[in-house]
Amino acid sequence: MSSQLYRSAFLICALPLLLAAFTISRPGALQQPLLPPAFDARATLQLAQELSSNYPDRAPGTPGALQAARWFSQQLAPFGLPTSTDAWTQKLPGGRTALLENVVAVVQAAPANPNGVIVVMAHRDDTGAGPGADDDATGTAALIEIARAYARPASNTQGAVQSAHTILFLSTDGGAFGGLGALRFATHSAYRGQIAAVIDLDALAGPGPPRLELAGDRPRSPAPTLVATAAARILEQTGRQPTHAGFFGQLIDLGFPYSLYEQGPFLARGISAITLTTGGNRPPAAFGDTAGRLDTAKLAQMGRAAQELLGSLNQGLETAQATTSAVWVGNRLIRGWAIELVLIALLLPFLVAAVDLFALGRRYGVRLGPALRALRSRLAFWAYAGLVFTCFRLLGAYGSGPARPPNPDTKSAGDWPTLALLGTLVVIGLGWIVARHRLVPRRRVTAEERIAGQTVALLALAIVALLVVGTNPFALLFVLPALHVWLWLPQVQRSRLPIRLGLFALGLLGPAIVLLSLAWRFGLGFDAPWYLLELVVVGYVKTTPVLIVLAGAAAASQLAAVAAGRYAPYPDVRERGRRGPIREAVRIVVLGVRARRRAGEPRLRATGS
Repeated sequence: MSSQLYRSAFLICALPLLLAAFTISRPGALQQPLLPPAFDARATLQLAQELSSNYPDRAPGTPGALQAARWFSQQLAPFGLPTSTDAWTQKLPGGRTALLENVVAVVQAAPANPNGVIVVMAHRDDTGAGPGADDDATGTAALIEIARAYARPASNTQGAVQSAHTILFLSTDGGAFGGLGALRFATHSAYRGQIAAVIDLDALAGPGPPRLELAGDRPRSPAPTLVATAAARILEQTGRQPTHAGFFGQLIDLGFPYSLYEQGPFLARGISAITLTTGGNRPPAAFGDTAGRLDTAKLAQMGRAAQELLGSLNQGLETAQATTSAVWVGNRLIRGWAIELVLIALLLPFLVAAVDLFALGRRYGVRLGPALRALRSRLAFWAYAGLVFTCFRLLGAYGSGPARPPNPDTKSAGDWPTLALLGTLVVIGLGWIVARHRLVPRRRVTAEERIAGQTVALLALAIVALLVVGTNPFALLFVLPALHVWLWLPQVQRSRLPIRLGLFALGLLGPAIVLLSLAWRFGLGFDAPWYLLELVVVGYVKTTPVLIVLAGAAAASQLAAVAAGRYAPYPDVRERGRRGPIREAVRIVVLGVRARRRAGEPRLRATGS
C-alpha cells in the first residue's frame, strides 16, 4: 500500500468540509405570542400531586392506569373540553398483554385549519415501581393546565384563547415502556396526516437543567425553527439556555437512532417533534420519584415555556413543520447532508488504499483465491451464529415484547437470560469446532499469504462500508475508525504480537461507540451489551443492519486471525486432513442424495420417451 497515495486521498475531504462550513446557519425563532402566559403553577403542582398520590401504580393494564385515564377526562370536563379514548390491546416487554388507552381532547380552529394540527402531549403511565410524580405526573398536569386555557369557558366572565390552528391535547399510555402510546397515535390517529408539530412534556420538575430531546427512531431531526423557538421560550422563562445532546452525542443518535422519549416515533414518520424535560438522556428513575421532591419553581418555568411555545407555533406554525437531519452546535446548525458528505469523503482514502493494496498484490502475483475462500468460511460461520441467535429468539428464550426500546428501569432491561445466552454460545461453539477445521494453520504461513488474507478482509470491509452508506451514512461514524486503523495492519505484520493485537484492538473502539454510549450516556453500565442484544430481540434494531454487522464481523475476524498469528489460507485438497464424524456424515448424506437423483434420471427419460 502506498502511504503517499493514502495521504493524498484526504485532499478529497477539503471540498465537503468547505461545503459543511457554508451550511452552518443560525435558525431564527418564532415570535413570542401576543398574550402573556397564564400558567397557574400552584394548580399544576396540585394536579401532579393528586395524580401521583391517588394512582401511584399506573403501569399499563393496571386498575390505576384505567382510573388515571378517567381522572384526566374529569379534569377537563368542567371547562367544556370533551375527550375521546382510543383503547387497544398491546403486548408489553416480558410478554404480558394489557389494555392501553390514549385520551385526546381536540380544540378546533375557527375557522378550521386541517393542514396545521399541533399536538401537545404527555404520557400518563409509570412503571409501577414508584408514584411517577415527576415522570410524568408533572407533564400530565402541565398538559391539563395548558388545555384549560384553550377550552370553552365555563362562565361568561372567563374568556378562552382563540386558536388559529387545531390543537390536540394527547394523554398517552405506555410512554414509560418505549412510547407505545405515541407510536399508536402516530400510526393510527385520523389526524396523523395533518400533524405539523408535536410538543412532548416529560418530567418538568426534576433537579436537572431544562433540556430538549431531539433524537428519533430514524436519522431525522425536528425542524430547526421548532428547536430554536423552544430554546428561546425556555431561555426567556428560566434565564438559561436549555441543554441537549452535544455535537458527538447527536452524531451518535443519527448513526444509531435511539431515544427513550416520545418524540421518537413522530420523527421516524417525518413529523417534527420535540420533548421538553428536566431529565437527562434517560428519564428519571422510578425509585424516589415522589411529590415531595418536585421543584415548584422549575415546574412553573417549564410550564410557562411550553405554553409560550404553543402560542408561538399557533401564530407561525408554517415555518416550523419540516423534519430534517442536522446537528446543533450551540445555537448554530450544521445540515445533515453536509455531514454525510464529510463522512463519505473520509471513507474514500480507505477505499483508494484498499484498491491499491489489491493492485500491488496482483502485480506481485499474490494468490487471493485461498484467502477469499477462508473469508467465505468465516462468513458462513457468522451467518450460522446469527441463525442460531434467531432460532433461540423465535423459541422465546430471550423473552418478547414490542419493537420499542425497553425502559432501563424495568426488569427485562437488566436481567441477563444467562441460560439462554449460555445455550446460544454452546451451539455456536459447536459450529466453530466444525468451521475451524479448514481455518487453522497446518504449516508455516508465508508473508504473501498473510498479506492476501488481509487484502481480502479489507476489501470485504470496503463492501460493508458501502452497504452502510446505502442504509445510513451517519453510521460511518462507527466504521471509519476501524477502517483507517486496520488499514495499517499489513505494515506491522512483522512487528511483535502485542503491537499487532494492540493496533487491532484500537480499531474496535469505533464499533464500541454504540455500547459506550448506552453504558455512559444512558446509564446502563455493564448491562449495555445485553440491552443492545435486547433491542435486536424485540426488533427495534432491524434485520438489515444486523446482517451488515455480521458481515463486518467475519472480515474483522480474519484480520484478527492474521494479527494473532493464527491465520491460514483455505487449504487445497492435498492439505486437508481426515474428515471429522460430522463432516463425514454430511458427505455420506449428500452423496446418497446425488446417487438417488442419478438413479431416477433414466426412469424419467424412459417415461418421457
